Amino acid sequence: MSRQPFEELAELDRLIHEPARLSILTALSACKSVDFLFLQRLTGLSKGNLSAHLSKLETGELVQIAKTFAGKIPRTTVKLTRDGRIQLERHWNELDRLRFAAREWQSDEEKEKEKS
Repeated sequence: MSRQPFEELAELDRLIHEPARLSILTALSACKSVDFLFLQRLTGLSKGNLSAHLSKLETGELVQIAKTFAGKIPRTTVKLTRDGRIQLERHWNELDRLRFAAREWQSDEEKEKEKS
């Protein structure tokens, strides 16, 4: 028996699929790099929450974080790594595939009714 699309959804990469991280990665995919505060405004996350998610994404090598100073003012910029961009694209493609598979899915009972 083949696997159901619903079962496959449960196996998506949780590092990427977690809603806040998916939001962060998708926002970053539209930009070359972004300032931390701009990313915070885009995602609606608190500073602490955004920082914690970025740390996990950096550990997973999906984002690169650079901390610099503009005079005496600290500035944090974030960008997707090449691998992060590839993995995010794969993730969205997999979500699309599973969404279409779920639309086409029929229970065994429905399949039997069609044969009759």
